[in-house]
Amino acid sequence: MAARLHPAPSRTEEIVDLRRLSARHLEPLFAEEIETWRAELEWDFEKSADLVRRFMDLRALNGSALIEQGEIIGYVYYVLEDNKGLIGDLYVRRAFRTPERERCLLDSVLETVMATPQIARIECQLLMIPPAPPHLLPRSQFVNLYERNFMRLDLQKAVLREGRPRRQASVEKWSDFYQEATAQLIAAAYTGHVDGQINDQYRSVAGARRFLYNIVQYPGCGVFYRQASFAAFAGGEPGPSGGLLGVSLASIVAPHCGHITQICVSPEAHGTGIGYQLLRQSLLKLREAGCGSASLTVTARNRDAVSLYERVGFQTVRRFSACVWEGF
Repeated sequence: MAARLHPAPSRTEEIVDLRRLSARHLEPLFAEEIETWRAELEWDFEKSADLVRRFMDLRALNGSALIEQGEIIGYVYYVLEDNKGLIGDLYVRRAFRTPERERCLLDSVLETVMATPQIARIECQLLMIPPAPPHLLPRSQFVNLYERNFMRLDLQKAVLREGRPRRQASVEKWSDFYQEATAQLIAAAYTGHVDGQINDQYRSVAGARRFLYNIVQYPGCGVFYRQASFAAFAGGEPGPSGGLLGVSLASIVAPHCGHITQICVSPEAHGTGIGYQLLRQSLLKLREAGCGSASLTVTARNRDAVSLYERVGFQTVRRFSACVWEGF
């Protein structure tokens, strides 16, 4: 068995480097995690687990596993991007799950990432971990905490009335040609916004480009579904003749389940009803595709967005934390 890297939470437990393990060692854990995501969030985690398996078998996934008496009971992994660390997932099996074990795993990667040269920031959003007060988190002197909501809508019961936007706009089906304009829109829309504090990719056009690429190419937010993704342009004429005012991007996260991966409008379009118009189009297309439900995540402090989603019929079914460690 791999050598211990960090102090273990008990005499029978040890933390080991994920790179010393293969995916088959974690199969019972993956099976439970996939079932948990499906049961609790209506989310197919299989594609994300496949990505983890692939990198583990290449011995290229940074992170830790928690082992008790030879059995792997939890794991956490992270990636490094420029001057930032991203904690991608943390899961402890139900029979062994305690806040202490989750903190032990989290602290094992925080210690490593914080000691990595040129890393100045660590971001983390883990839907499977209940919110905890800042003082109970590892390295709490460096952490900022933001409450987020996982919201779900019953598409079969939703009444998606046509709105009356207070600004003329043409809504177009998503095209990859809109990616650069969308990156610029995201950077403008999140200037000074709380979500820019949570995800620093929102703060620049280059970061927003990476964010969009990840949405379209990787399964973390489901399989990108362009048929339910839309862009709104200034002016009432068909076609993108004016400037980009907003986007609504969607994915499929499980059979019969859709997800709104991104919705934002330009600062000049705030309060005009264009956000609702875009959201409605995405939800209608998801329903046409056979989705019985749709989900999204939103920062609790973003009261305008939360109010819009609640008016549409979304309900908060889980609260979780976005954590950012800086200044270490």
